[in-house]
Amino acid sequence: MSVYELYTKFTRVWIPDPEDVWKAAEIIRDFKEGESLLHLKLEDETPLEYPVGPKSNPLPFLRNPDILVGENDLTALSYLHEPAVLHNLKVRFLESNNIYTYCGIVLVAINPYEQLQIYGEEVINAYSGQNMGDMDPHIFAVAEEAYKQMARDERNQSIIVSGESGAGKTVSAKYAMRFFATVGGSSTETNVEEKVLASSPIMEAIGNAKTTRNDNSSRFGKYIQIGFSRHYHIIGANMRTYLLEKSRVVFQAEDERNYHIFYQLCASASLPELRDLSLTSAEDFTYTSLGENIFIEGVNDAEDFKKTREAFTLLGIKDSSQSNIFKIMASILHLGNVAICPERDGESCHISRDDLHLKHFCRLLGLELQQMEHWLCHRKLVTASETYVKTMSSKQAANARDALAKHIYARMFDWIVEHINMALQTSSKQHSFIGVLDIYGFETFEVNSFEQFCINYANEKLQQQFNSHVFKLEQEEYMKEQIPWTLIDFYDNQPCIDLIEARLGVLDLLDEECKVPKGTDQNWAQKLYKQHSSSAHFQKPRMSNTSFIIIHFADKVEYQCEGFLEKNRDTVYEEQINILKASQFQLVADLFHEKDDAPPSKTSRVNVRAAKSTPKAPNKEHRKTVGHQFRSSLHLLMETLNATTPHYVRCIKPNDYKEAFSFDSRRAVQQLRACGVLETIRISAAGYPSRWTYPDFFSRYRVLMQKSDMMSADKKLVCKNLLEILIKEPDMFQFGRTKIFFRAGQVAYLEKLRADKFRAACIKIQKTVRGWLQRVRYRKIRKSAVTLQRYGRGYLARRYAEYLRLTRAALLCQKQYRMVRVRRAYLRVRQAVVTIQAYTRGMFTRRIYWEFLLHHKAMIIQKSVRSWLQRKKFRRARNAAVVIQCAYRRMRAKRQLKQLKIEARSAEHLKKLNTGMENKIVQLQRKMDDQSKEYKAHNEQLLMANSSLGSEVNKLQKELEQIRGQQGEGGQLTSLQDELERLREELQEAYAERKRLEEEHSTEKLGLKQRVKELERENSLLKSEKEEMNQRILQQSKSAAEDSSVSQREGTLQTELDGERQRYQNLLREFSRLEQRCDNLKEELSLTKFHPGHRRNPSNQSSLESDSNYPSVSTSEVGDTEDSVQLVERQELESENKKLKNDLNELRKTIAERASQNSSSNELQDSYNLLISQLKAANEELDARKEEVLILRTQIVSTAQLQEKNEHIQESKKIPELNNSKEPVDKEEALEAYHGLCESKRLLEAQLQSQSRQHKDELEALNTQIELLKADIEKKQEILNHTMSLSPEAQVEYSVQQEITRLTNDNLDLKELVEKLEKNERKLKKQLRIYMKKVQELEASQAAGLTSRSKPELSRQVTVQRKEKDFEGMLEYYKDDEALLVKTLITDFKPNTVTATVPCLPAYILFMCIRHADYINDDQKVESLLTSTINGIKKVLKKNNDDFEVTSFWLANSSRLLHCLKQYSGDEVFMTQNTAKQNEHCLKNFDLAEYRQVLSDLSIQIYQQLIKVAEGIIQPMIVSAMLESESIPSLAGVKPMGYRNRSSSMDTDGGGPSSYTLEALIRQLGQFHGIMRDQGLDPEIVGQVVRQLFHCVNAVTLNNLLLRKDVCSWSNGMQLRYNTSQMEEWLRGNNLYQSKAAATLEPIIQAAQLLQVKKKTSQDAEAICSLCTALNTQQIVKILNLYTPLNEFEERVTVSFIRNIQNRLQERNDPPQLLVDTKHTFPVLFPYTPSALSLETLHIPASLGLDFLIRV
Repeated sequence: MSVYELYTKFTRVWIPDPEDVWKAAEIIRDFKEGESLLHLKLEDETPLEYPVGPKSNPLPFLRNPDILVGENDLTALSYLHEPAVLHNLKVRFLESNNIYTYCGIVLVAINPYEQLQIYGEEVINAYSGQNMGDMDPHIFAVAEEAYKQMARDERNQSIIVSGESGAGKTVSAKYAMRFFATVGGSSTETNVEEKVLASSPIMEAIGNAKTTRNDNSSRFGKYIQIGFSRHYHIIGANMRTYLLEKSRVVFQAEDERNYHIFYQLCASASLPELRDLSLTSAEDFTYTSLGENIFIEGVNDAEDFKKTREAFTLLGIKDSSQSNIFKIMASILHLGNVAICPERDGESCHISRDDLHLKHFCRLLGLELQQMEHWLCHRKLVTASETYVKTMSSKQAANARDALAKHIYARMFDWIVEHINMALQTSSKQHSFIGVLDIYGFETFEVNSFEQFCINYANEKLQQQFNSHVFKLEQEEYMKEQIPWTLIDFYDNQPCIDLIEARLGVLDLLDEECKVPKGTDQNWAQKLYKQHSSSAHFQKPRMSNTSFIIIHFADKVEYQCEGFLEKNRDTVYEEQINILKASQFQLVADLFHEKDDAPPSKTSRVNVRAAKSTPKAPNKEHRKTVGHQFRSSLHLLMETLNATTPHYVRCIKPNDYKEAFSFDSRRAVQQLRACGVLETIRISAAGYPSRWTYPDFFSRYRVLMQKSDMMSADKKLVCKNLLEILIKEPDMFQFGRTKIFFRAGQVAYLEKLRADKFRAACIKIQKTVRGWLQRVRYRKIRKSAVTLQRYGRGYLARRYAEYLRLTRAALLCQKQYRMVRVRRAYLRVRQAVVTIQAYTRGMFTRRIYWEFLLHHKAMIIQKSVRSWLQRKKFRRARNAAVVIQCAYRRMRAKRQLKQLKIEARSAEHLKKLNTGMENKIVQLQRKMDDQSKEYKAHNEQLLMANSSLGSEVNKLQKELEQIRGQQGEGGQLTSLQDELERLREELQEAYAERKRLEEEHSTEKLGLKQRVKELERENSLLKSEKEEMNQRILQQSKSAAEDSSVSQREGTLQTELDGERQRYQNLLREFSRLEQRCDNLKEELSLTKFHPGHRRNPSNQSSLESDSNYPSVSTSEVGDTEDSVQLVERQELESENKKLKNDLNELRKTIAERASQNSSSNELQDSYNLLISQLKAANEELDARKEEVLILRTQIVSTAQLQEKNEHIQESKKIPELNNSKEPVDKEEALEAYHGLCESKRLLEAQLQSQSRQHKDELEALNTQIELLKADIEKKQEILNHTMSLSPEAQVEYSVQQEITRLTNDNLDLKELVEKLEKNERKLKKQLRIYMKKVQELEASQAAGLTSRSKPELSRQVTVQRKEKDFEGMLEYYKDDEALLVKTLITDFKPNTVTATVPCLPAYILFMCIRHADYINDDQKVESLLTSTINGIKKVLKKNNDDFEVTSFWLANSSRLLHCLKQYSGDEVFMTQNTAKQNEHCLKNFDLAEYRQVLSDLSIQIYQQLIKVAEGIIQPMIVSAMLESESIPSLAGVKPMGYRNRSSSMDTDGGGPSSYTLEALIRQLGQFHGIMRDQGLDPEIVGQVVRQLFHCVNAVTLNNLLLRKDVCSWSNGMQLRYNTSQMEEWLRGNNLYQSKAAATLEPIIQAAQLLQVKKKTSQDAEAICSLCTALNTQQIVKILNLYTPLNEFEERVTVSFIRNIQNRLQERNDPPQLLVDTKHTFPVLFPYTPSALSLETLHIPASLGLDFLIRV
């Protein structure tokens, strides 16, 4: 491709301009090779003929496409040259207000002269962790790149900030250090980062001053090394300074100031601590008033002095040292006001003895007034043999005074820097550092002296290092991409550096001239002319012999030789220095003692003096010239920089008037040339500056490809083929491993081809559309013309006919011949018209007919084709369905055959079961008969007992009569008769009671018979229903051959019926087993009651039942039959228990007395202690064993009653023997007989009650079983009906679902059974341990000799199962188990272990333990448990500080424990929603309000940790998901590349940064929500968490949008709006839309809408202002400035439109904050949510291992 092909019509170019440096123009005629003129048109439409030539005037520079204008990186421009760089910077600075721009590895920073809100902490957080180039250019991006490379490469870094005075170097360096202090904050409490930042105010005070170019210009260079530890936290810092401008202390140009510290002291002179300085206004001192303006607009020197003092204090400089510093600074001001009076001879001078300022100077520094007065006007000359004192003229004395002032200030400056470094040092070992170099840029003035020479020398060295580093990076990039590497010729300024620093160079000759006794500047200049006249970088001015010119890399600079020697010597008279060394103040003396001088030894006892006085050698520091010192420090700096990875910041001063956002192109070009930016551009342009990845290139330029190429899978090959076709010269591009490299201008050429392609397509579209529009318009016009013609002709014909009618009468009078002629003519005309009309109408009718005919034929063809296609599709589908049905029916037939075989077997078994059912009913009938027989037998026994009693009564009467007759005592006989009457009455009452019981028994028997009949009737109904179902199933099986779907459904039903039959059989089997068990128990009970001689031991019975395979049957069932006996004996048991307790207390007292009596016996004392411990253990088990004792006592009492009955029967047998022997019977025997009768009556009543209760229980059990069977049959019938109504596929799915439900229920039942078995096992094991402990205690007590009070020996282990009682919702534990409880429930607890139980189970368990401690009124236990709980939770959260699940789990449990403490506190406010049972469970003894507050604070801390963990998880996903992922495919366009990432910019080891999609972000949010919901977190808290996370999503997304130009486009706005709608949809789907989370997305929604709306007219501006209510003015303007069109057909937002928006939004008064605070936290509220769970129903899983907790 020829270069001349680019200079065509409409191409835009740059031409030189004397005012604007470069001016834009447009070519109006194609340029051809060989022409001498280029026809242009300026922007104001002025034509211009631009002369061109091959040598004198080359072709002008080409302009970049508009789409590339405003790029973040200058090297991304297609045409890389000076005007393109200048224009891009100007557009970004003025239109977008972007002060930062990348230029390869260089950050160009333009001083806006205005405070911008882009340096806050939220901006630091936004840039932290980002790759350089991902965000808009910023000083924080460079700092983050340095910090990241230091951590990744473990290599020290440097940030080199340079520029002119006033360009913003100091501010940029300050912001870089602020970034490091924020990101790399120290891990300890030393606050090193604050000290590093505090050094800035001090250095600005003593090293900065106001100049004509800058109000806060740094007059020295500094290099700050910020040290980092292995964990990359700041641990210290160190500062090195270069070339302090000492001359400013004694001289300032007009409108300039001295260093700020002097004005700060004068402004604060009225402070009490500064009154001793004797300072007044700065106007009264010579050194501060030379510039004639002591104030800076907007600066308060007094306030700045406060900040300086605060910084001194923070750095650890004591108040006394600060006072001494201020004294030295004030003494310099007083020294400048010392008046030196000349003498008349002009060769000498003197100082007035009354000079007040000299006195203040000497007083403040502690000097001898007379000596200082003398040596300010005299000097000492030392020769080899003599010493002379010479007077000085007033001018020489003034120069010496000024030199002394400069020297004092320089020493004070060095001392402060040294102590700042001491304050910033650390004892920790420095692992790496980042250096920030703030150094002056290249300077050239009208008069350039020694300072400008040193500055430009330093910049030459830095530029050399910069060029080599840029060249090295370019080489690394090419080698990484594996493209051919060709040497790029770049500017090497080593000859210029050699001219300055080499042997016999400028500095060497200057030092040599300074050593000459009478050396002058003129002699030095002549030596320079003689030595370097042949050098290419040295020139002698034509009109001067005292100046020289050096050609630097940036420009030619002419230096004036005057003052070079004096400034290089920096002469200070040694006599004045000696006076200062003898100062009374230690600080002043230390300032001027040299470092090489050894301090005097305090331990030396011998003074050694020289034998001969020798002249004192001059000080080393004074022998070194300033040039030599500067060269040494510069070499040290370059060594440091070469050992680090450099990063460059070039500060540009946009104008000399300090106007905000004003751009002077000429000044900017000068600085761009001086700071090396254009050199970077030149190096980039010499190689391949434009670089595209293969996917981006394919997406951008696929419009230039063929359709076949676009379908290829190898995109890389397609790109290669395309470029080989489009660009004929192979040297114009190179194919790398991942990128395509282009020469300068090639991307613009491709953009031109792309634009031409689009333009041709647009023209074709426009041509087609315009042609169609014209055809439509032509048809309308033609139709209108035809209509007008027809109506016009008709009108004319009607008028002509009328005329004929009117003239007809006249024509009749004419001759017949004329009439005939005219009529013939008329008829001919009419016939012609009719014929034409007929043919015309026929033609139109045929056209319409053919059109209809064609449509009809087309419809017939379409109908036939479509019907054929549908039939073909139907046949194919039907064939496939038939094949599938055949296979499926074959499979179903196999299954059905197998099921029919099973059904045949189950049907026979069902018949057997039915037969068993009938047998059961017959057995029940027989059982009833047996019971009636037993009842008759019992009645006969009762009659026999009554008859025996009657006979006994008769015998007793006879004996009474005999006794009465023998003794004859009337009173006793009367009493016996009364007693006998009373006994008879009681006997009658017993008979009446027996009759009543017999009647009740008969009625119950009738009722049972009726019930049996009802059961038989219900059984017959069940049989009939079963037969009906069998018949229905048989009918369905018969119809199975006709319909396959019905057979499939019947097969499913048959399977379910078989399952139901199997379950029914199991139920019958279980029922028969339980019934048999009941019969066995009844038999055992009857044997126990009526056969006393054959009884079963209760302990054996209990142990057998505990070993049974059916744990549902226990001794509690047997105990239920003896409730009446228990009620009778309850009081006796309680009295017995009290008696035992009294015996126990007496035993304790007795043993204690024995122990006190026999205190000398150690063995007895040990036995006493052992017995006491045993008794304590027994007491601990007393309450737990109360129920076992009651049951055991009941059985013993019943046994005793039976024994008494037997004895009574035996005694009744002995009574006849007594009668026969006629032995006397007294009253006591009669009473015993009566009591025996009462006991027998009670036993009979108990037996009758137990039998009636058994009958009732059996009836209830049978009724319950019948109801369950009915409900089961109804449920199965409903399922059958529902299944019949479904489709075959639905039937299969429904049956599977039902089976899953049934299996789930069975599984739960089995789990409950297993837990019950485990519980019984634990109880039995615990009982065994207790009894073993009792046995051991008994053995120990027997061994100790305490046989008198020992427990009886156990013959066997008694296992009595305790009866279940009401649970009061409390858990008891021993104090020693508290640590185990906390460890099990908190420390070692895993949230996934209780996923299937009650949410917040640990909180409920802990509260139940607290309730028991409150119940027993143990305040220490409550306090200890709550404290341990809170500390345990804190420990777990600290250990799992990044685990969302654990944090959410303990937030839920902490809040639930807090709610429980409120709900059961007893306060009426919290009891409104409680049940009566929950109110009974309220705390009784303690008010835990303080602990509620502690738990509330803990919950807030956990909530904040939860938010922190969640934000840390989703924050890396937000930007990629919300801004970068293509949720709507192929919507986002690709524009030419922005910043070219360096190879070190990206972490290539990990394959680049992770990319997240919106689905991943929503999935993560769903996971968070699911965890919180499953763990029982309150919905209100869940809503607050989601709201906080959505605020984080909004803040991070909006901040990145405001800091990234590449995402501010229309397509990205569409993507962003779609993403936010998906987030809102997620909120709706999870019922979280009311949590105010959607409102937090409003700013980003409005930002997306702002990117999409039209931005042209004033109406658009008004709509934007009314739309963007959630965005502030700065954010709206920033988005409009960042808005970037993706192609040349979109339009940029004009500056006038943005100004219109700003004017409309002035009334808002928005806060001046650009970014959203990502760390903002909404106030959290924990609403009171009582629990509906009853504590007594809480089930604790056995898997938790909480066996030591006792349910109370």
